[in-house]
Amino acid sequence: MPLPRRLRRLPAAHLPLSHLSSSDVRCAHDPLARLLGLAGLRTLPAHAGLLLPGTRSVHTLGMRFALDLVWLDREGRVVRVDHNVRPWRVRGCRGARSVVELRSTLDP
Repeated sequence: MPLPRRLRRLPAAHLPLSHLSSSDVRCAHDPLARLLGLAGLRTLPAHAGLLLPGTRSVHTLGMRFALDLVWLDREGRVVRVDHNVRPWRVRGCRGARSVVELRSTLDP
């Protein structure tokens, strides 16, 4: 499955997270990309993700699928992982400075 066009225009994020199966993580670096995020997409390829730098909280309003959220600290180390976060939820992590949104591994 190809990366959605809305994400293809975003720059690639280079993360030292070898344990993530995602090989195509894009960075939501501008306000519009951050506002839209993954909302409204029908699905997300298993190899793709979206990095939201400089945030400690996210919402899944307008999502059509569940997410796995990988919270990162200032140095890019994993602080916490929230699995299978369903649509219309809000999550936060006090120790995080960014988050990677991935399609849930538990969602078909």
